[in-house]
Amino acid sequence: MNWSDRLWVELALTSYLTGFGYSVYSLATEKFLTPRVTFWAICAGFLFTTVYLFDRGHAIGRCPITNRFEVMVFMTWSMVLIYLVIGSAYRLSLMGAFTAPVASALLFFAFTLSPGESVVRRIKVNPWLEAHTSFSMVACGAFALACIAGVMFLVQERQLKTRQPSSIFYRLPPITALSIVNSRLLWLGFSLFTVGLATGFLIGGRINWVQAAWSFLVWCVYGGILTARVRHAMAAKWLAALSIVAFSLLLSTFWGIRFISDRPSL
Repeated sequence: MNWSDRLWVELALTSYLTGFGYSVYSLATEKFLTPRVTFWAICAGFLFTTVYLFDRGHAIGRCPITNRFEVMVFMTWSMVLIYLVIGSAYRLSLMGAFTAPVASALLFFAFTLSPGESVVRRIKVNPWLEAHTSFSMVACGAFALACIAGVMFLVQERQLKTRQPSSIFYRLPPITALSIVNSRLLWLGFSLFTVGLATGFLIGGRINWVQAAWSFLVWCVYGGILTARVRHAMAAKWLAALSIVAFSLLLSTFWGIRFISDRPSL
């Protein structure tokens, strides 16, 4: 990763931190400042990560997911992309204030990793490996946003229980809407993760069954959460809490991802 690559990601991190700081200031002072500032700051961060991924992909001739640094940036990009397309009712609500710090944390974590030098020459790659990693990373973005929706649900539910709502209560979407968006994001992530898991077995070569079993465990956890929701076997607040726990478990599976650089040629 050269200096110019790092600059784009640093600009993205700065943009997300700006949006987060603006939201915190607005809530702390109760001035009800326009959420559009946070929204446009997130848009700027998304643009910078897009430029990084485009430049990196052009340089190596493949999807830029060849090391953990690139994977973290790609997952952040996926999460923000889904945030930007889920609808104006959520984009301009306080969801941006929750999305910005998560995006900042993911990019900050990326900088703490040692990305090393990715393969820079253009060589033929395994399309199944690219599909496996790409679908898995976009699924992670959906799960991350489901986690954010779960946090917002629990905050809103807590505000309702106290019967003394603070200023944050009036800037969150209705609790029923948060439950619905949490469910839809879980379904989206689960569908994409299923495709990613399936294509992983089509890559060829020796399969690491420990990694495969761990990924299957994550798939079962999310499948169990969705089954409980369909069967109405669990209260909405517990489903929201489990979406947070499940994403934390998912973050621990990054060691099991087979990056494109693992198989430089067919």
